Amino acid sequence: MIRRHNKDQAFSQRRGGIKDENIDRQILVLHSAILEKLIAQPQLLSQVMDTLERRREMGKMRHGAYLTWFCALEYLQDKPELTKAALLEDSPRMRKLRRQTPLVGILNEEERQAALLAEACGHTSIDVLTGR
Repeated sequence: MIRRHNKDQAFSQRRGGIKDENIDRQILVLHSAILEKLIAQPQLLSQVMDTLERRREMGKMRHGAYLTWFCALEYLQDKPELTKAALLEDSPRMRKLRRQTPLVGILNEEERQAALLAEACGHTSIDVLTGR
């Protein structure tokens, strides 16, 4: 009976893992769209920085997280590729930070849905699938 319980528990953890992976993928897609919009409309950056400062002041963000976001966003206009590389990095730490993002209120619902739909199938083509 213990053995069966362990199998059920392992299955449950895998299912949660897949769910988390899908959520992280969607969050990454949304962050990519948000960064593109911030690059195109730099006046929106002040809104993000205000959110970042407010969260820090209210104790809703640890100092290390604050520094990561602040430093990456400082480069957005001069070196957007550095900001994108830092904030879209596929690491456990950045996945965790993106789940509590200060990049809120930038995309409207239509932009959000468009970004998710555009990336629903990933970055592949039929040539990749057929081996051409």
